[in-house]
Amino acid sequence: HTLPLNQLQHRTTSSLIERRSQASHDLTSNHHYSKTHQMASVATRQPITLKGSTEIVTEFFGYAVNSILFQRGIYAQDSFKPVKKYEMQLMLTSDKELQVYLSQILKQVTTWLMKSTVKQLTLVVTGIDSQEVLERWVFDVKQDDSSESAKSEKSVADIKSEIRAILLQVTASVSFLPLLQEPCTFELLVSIDKDAAVPSEWETSDPKYIDNAQIVKLRSFSTTVHKVDSIVAFKADGC
Repeated sequence: HTLPLNQLQHRTTSSLIERRSQASHDLTSNHHYSKTHQMASVATRQPITLKGSTEIVTEFFGYAVNSILFQRGIYAQDSFKPVKKYEMQLMLTSDKELQVYLSQILKQVTTWLMKSTVKQLTLVVTGIDSQEVLERWVFDVKQDDSSESAKSEKSVADIKSEIRAILLQVTASVSFLPLLQEPCTFELLVSIDKDAAVPSEWETSDPKYIDNAQIVKLRSFSTTVHKVDSIVAFKADGC
């Protein structure tokens, strides 16, 4: 029931594609603040477990998606509020419908990560008028299940520093990415093993590649259990 690349998207994406976010809401991201507190309380250096690594990776995905949506203007800037995370200021959506959508996606990604079936998460930016795919933000996930990896230690500070470097690149992306000339929407695609269990609210999707795309490799981070590599592919002006 899956495509060759096993790309899946959550069906509720369609409700987001058909609308543009204009309303501004009050900040309702206490969930993220509580996570920030928990992460800050972790010991400076300790073995990283699969569960702990999954929490770190999933949380990164949440902040990365929010950052991309804000920096690329997919949603109105006044629908985001600033928070402090990874020793930097980041923007989180206060749009309630978007919060629910992202929460559903990340909850399922957590389940798949714990079962070692996630290969890739991709945020696709599409022009609403042209229906052209303009950008693909790709996060490749590699998992090391070896006993050596399970026993290795890495400081949380080092992991946060690597994550911060990626998010700083997302912030700086406006300096090299073409200006989006039309209102855009986004989709989140998750590539998983072909034998992984798929909830009914998810459906298969093509990878939504960009012909003759320009690609910029971003930094990566590792928890010793998971390694996340990131790139952004985009449709260059005139292509």
